[in-house]
Amino acid sequence: MLSENIKAIRKSKGLSQEELAVKLNVVRQTVSKWEQGLSVPDSDLLISLSEALGTPASALLGETAAPTKADDVKAIAEKLETVSLQLARRRLAMRKALRWLLIASCALVVAMFAILIVLNSPYLGWNYHDPETAVAGAAFHAFEWLFVRSAPIALAGAIVGIILTRKRA
Repeated sequence: MLSENIKAIRKSKGLSQEELAVKLNVVRQTVSKWEQGLSVPDSDLLISLSEALGTPASALLGETAAPTKADDVKAIAEKLETVSLQLARRRLAMRKALRWLLIASCALVVAMFAILIVLNSPYLGWNYHDPETAVAGAAFHAFEWLFVRSAPIALAGAIVGIILTRKRA
């Protein structure tokens, strides 16, 4: 049983006899003898063997270990497919959210332009002899000046973003 288990678990882990021997600091022939049932590892080597194979010592000493089944591979493939679908859904949701954010920013820029056009720079007629009015007028003018120069760039960027995030057929 031990010999069969060592061989089956080693193969299921994708290790050659040489690779396992290197991990255990023994020669390949020692691993070969264990697998042929010609000798058995001592207790220290049995513990090292179980650690190298990533399996409990009881599994090595127990009943015959079953090799990897096709059902296990199928289950892993199904899990990977599920994860892939979840990632695709998340990516689609993020794309939709970004698209709506860009549409909202376009609407906000257009609305701000409309408000500024309707207000027609009211600060130009204010009395600037009052310090508070002068500060408010300067702030209003600075906002209007920055907005009028940066908004077209932001609007163009948002439109490009909307085009790039559209649903592809």
